[in-house]
Amino acid sequence: MNYQIRGNQMEEKKTIKINVTGETCPVPLVETRKAIRKAEAGDIIEIVGNHPPSKDEIPMAVESLGLELISVEQKDDKWKITIKIPGDADG
Repeated sequence: MNYQIRGNQMEEKKTIKINVTGETCPVPLVETRKAIRKAEAGDIIEIVGNHPPSKDEIPMAVESLGLELISVEQKDDKWKITIKIPGDADG
């Protein structure tokens, strides 16, 4: 698993990237929840993986937590889920 946090000096928002490729349940969801706990309002979390059930489970968890699901993308055998932590000045 790889974590990357990117921030911009001009903006307080950051993007947290999680790579759970090769991991199976429950690891992708657990790692997503860890990132959510560390994130602040306005932050973006991108999760990349290839475990098909997690592609469905993570968006369900995002919805139940009241977070914003920005996108779910599939390319070949990998997927990318992008979520936003609500509460910034834009939203």
